[in-house]
Amino acid sequence: MTKFIVRRLILGAFIVFFGALVAYAVIRSLPTSFVERMARQLSALPGAKSYSELIDQLNKMYGLDGSILEGFFKWFGYAIRGDFGYSWKFNQPVIEKFNSVIWYSVIINIFTFVLQAVICIPLGILAARKQYSATDYTVTVVALMGISLPTFFLATLLKYIFSIKLGWFDLYGIVGRMHEQMTSWQQVLDIAHHLVLPVVTLMILSIGGLMRYTRTNMLEVLNADYIRTARAKGLSEKVVINKHAFRNTMIPLISYMSYLLPTMFGGSMITETLFQIPGIGYISYQAITQGDIPFTMFYIVFIEVLTQFSLIIADISYAVADPRVRAN
Repeated sequence: MTKFIVRRLILGAFIVFFGALVAYAVIRSLPTSFVERMARQLSALPGAKSYSELIDQLNKMYGLDGSILEGFFKWFGYAIRGDFGYSWKFNQPVIEKFNSVIWYSVIINIFTFVLQAVICIPLGILAARKQYSATDYTVTVVALMGISLPTFFLATLLKYIFSIKLGWFDLYGIVGRMHEQMTSWQQVLDIAHHLVLPVVTLMILSIGGLMRYTRTNMLEVLNADYIRTARAKGLSEKVVINKHAFRNTMIPLISYMSYLLPTMFGGSMITETLFQIPGIGYISYQAITQGDIPFTMFYIVFIEVLTQFSLIIADISYAVADPRVRAN
C-alpha cells in the first residue's frame, strides 16, 4: 500500500505540474490583462507616461516581460518553495489572503457534503428497493430537477422567496448590520444564519447526481445472484440490504464521492459570488476577472491538489471496502 501511495503521489505531482503549466499559458494568452487595465488607468492621469511606456514598465515590474515558459518556470521556482507571490488585486500575500477566506468555503462545502451524503444515499437506496413505485418516481423527478436547475436561477429564486418576500434572510453577505454589537456566540449564529441559503443552493444542485448514481448501483447489486441467494436463505430484507447489498454499492459510490468535494470547491464560485460570501470561490472570481495571475494560479493549484488528494483517499477507501483490492 505504501508503494502504491508513493506512486500515486508522484503521478499526482506530474498532473498538478502540467495542469499549472496549461493554466498559466491560458491566463497569459487572454486578450486583456491586469497590466493593460492598470496602464490605461495610469495613462489617463495628468502628466503620466504614454500607454506603451507604462505597459513595458509594468510588464517588467510584474515579471511578464519574458516568454510564457520563462514566466511559468519563474513562478514555479517560487511556488515549489511555498512562495506564491503577492496578489495584485488584493495587495497582500496570496497565502495570507487565502487563509483569511478559505474557512467560509470549508464550512459551506463540508456542510453541503455531509447533508448530501445523509440525504441522497438513503433516498437512492429507497428508490432502488421500491423500483417503479411512486417513491421511485418522486426521487427521480427531484434528482432530475436538481441536475437541471442552473445555479443562478435557483439562487435567485431562493433569495426572492426567503429574502425579499419572507424576509427570513439577508440578500447577500456573511454578517448582519448589528454583527459588531453581538456577543461571540451571537456572531457565530449570525454567520451560520447567512450561510443557510448558500448551503441549501449547493445541496439542491448536487443531490441529483448522487441520488441517481446510488439508485443505479443499488439496482445492479439487488439483481445479482448472491442477493437472490441471500433472500432464498430466508434472511430479512434489512439484513440483505444493509449487510450484503449496501457494502457492494459503496465501492462505486466511493469513486463518485471522491470527486464531490473538489468539484464543490470549484463549483461554489458561482454560489459564493451570487450571495457575496467572501470565500475562496468569490475571491478567486474577483482575481480571475481582474487578471490577478498569482492568486489565480494558486487557486488552480489548490483545486488540483485537492482533487489528487481526494482520489488517493478514494483508492485507500477501496482497499478498506473491498478485500480484493487489498489482495492486489
